[in-house]
Amino acid sequence: MAVLVVVTVLTTLAAPHTRTLRGLVASGLADLPAISLPARSPAGGDGGRAARAAVAFALAQRGKPYRWGAQGPHAFDCSGLTWAAWRAAGVAIPRTAAGQLADLPRVRGRLQPGDLVIYASRGPSRRHVAMVVGQDRMVEALGRGIPVRSTSIRSGWLGAVRPRADR
Repeated sequence: MAVLVVVTVLTTLAAPHTRTLRGLVASGLADLPAISLPARSPAGGDGGRAARAAVAFALAQRGKPYRWGAQGPHAFDCSGLTWAAWRAAGVAIPRTAAGQLADLPRVRGRLQPGDLVIYASRGPSRRHVAMVVGQDRMVEALGRGIPVRSTSIRSGWLGAVRPRADR
């Protein structure tokens, strides 16, 4: 059932962007490793469903350009991507990486898909945020000239937070 929900969400999100997606597939993003999502999340209420929807949204943005202050739909900055992903899942979170770190519940234990990992940054906000999308994988809008991408989770993060569907 969960796979059907994810496929349906991805199809719905991707439909308006088929031309762009075809270009991404042709450029080699189709060779990215598969990402498995757990059936349940430790988040309260329908948190597992919300986390899966947020992850699906964030992954569907891969290849879009970085633009500071952007929150979609055509470009994103780091916190704009995580904010828009959780918003698409029906969960309100702070717009900035610093606000997300300060206001959301801290992760206790293992990172789960949908968790936000915050790093120190030299950028204007002094913080960078990425979303965990699978085991040792995250999606991020890193900076100018680097499109939204999926990459390995880097060490050295300041903190990790877990948005909740029941906020």
